Amino acid sequence: MGQSISVNQADFETQVLVESFERPVLVDFFATWCGPCQLLKPMLEKLAQEYDITVAKVDIDQNPELARTFGVEGVPDVRIVSQGQVQEGFVGVLPEPQIRELLAQLGLESTLEQALAQFQVVQAGGDPTAIANALKDLLIQYPENPQVLIRAARWYLSQGQGDLARQYLDLIPASDRQFLQPVEGLRELLALQATLAEPATDSPLETAYRQGCQAALAGDYATALETFLTLVQKDRRFRNDGARKAMLTVFKLLGDGEELTATYRRKLMQSLY
Repeated sequence: MGQSISVNQADFETQVLVESFERPVLVDFFATWCGPCQLLKPMLEKLAQEYDITVAKVDIDQNPELARTFGVEGVPDVRIVSQGQVQEGFVGVLPEPQIRELLAQLGLESTLEQALAQFQVVQAGGDPTAIANALKDLLIQYPENPQVLIRAARWYLSQGQGDLARQYLDLIPASDRQFLQPVEGLRELLALQATLAEPATDSPLETAYRQGCQAALAGDYATALETFLTLVQKDRRFRNDGARKAMLTVFKLLGDGEELTATYRRKLMQSLY
């Protein structure tokens, strides 16, 4: 289990350098009068637990010798110590995702990442009961984590339980900008699900649109994008440019970094212009 400790000049070698041979240590040089230091502190403490690492807090006013030894000029200043070697980390308050990237570069994997990877394996098996049970375990372990809540919303939406999916989405703070795009995409997907509840017509375009919606709800994004793209090419006026808007929804669900997003963004642009 990770820990957050206070260290000083006398025990720095034992608590930091020696400890770093067992697991990495983040040394947080801080000051009690430093506002940004207070913002960073709970973030580092949370990550210490999640990644099973040690955060060693050094008050520079109480330990000026240590601050001088490591050339600390401003706080917060975080150094990374591994195998007895002190390496540069970062100065100031980084967003949590960037700190996670830094930890990933050290080859560290959080307990949350391990749990999500295990859930993905279960989900790939396709057994609805096993998936529901694995999701329940995830929610018990991480009831407020946006990544878990998004996966819950995706699953229940794919099972036709839109109201339950919406409840999980409502638990994600709107201020959490990191997850704004997938949350928006899932809310828009809920609207597509509502479309399927409307009376069907004999229109070939309407039939294709519904097929695209069903594919998106099932997580078959490649089929959904290809179906919606064909509709865009045939008639942009259909459902008030609904097929193009549906493609944008799928892009949000996939994320900007996915190859499928890049491929179909390009195809969409070629179709429009």
